[in-house]
Amino acid sequence: MDPVEEQLTRSKVIAVVGLSPSPERDSYAVARYLKEQGYRIIPVNAIADEVLGEKCYPDLRSIPGPVDMVDIFRRPAAVPQVVDDALA
Repeated sequence: MDPVEEQLTRSKVIAVVGLSPSPERDSYAVARYLKEQGYRIIPVNAIADEVLGEKCYPDLRSIPGPVDMVDIFRRPAAVPQVVDDALA
């Protein structure tokens, strides 16, 4: 089993940073697919209240409880801060 497949097998809770409430966006399609596959999705979006029936959080540090994986849909300039938050 390759490392990505192993990580996906072990993960149950995935935070999706930059998850858009718009069905036309890639982040929405990916999160919807993950949710359909049985993963618990936690949307991280400072503007939306809810996406895909799940409560949104403004940032990773606001999520109560552990997250197994972080999926990032943000501009490259924003990624370092998201990584720092994920590591914290």
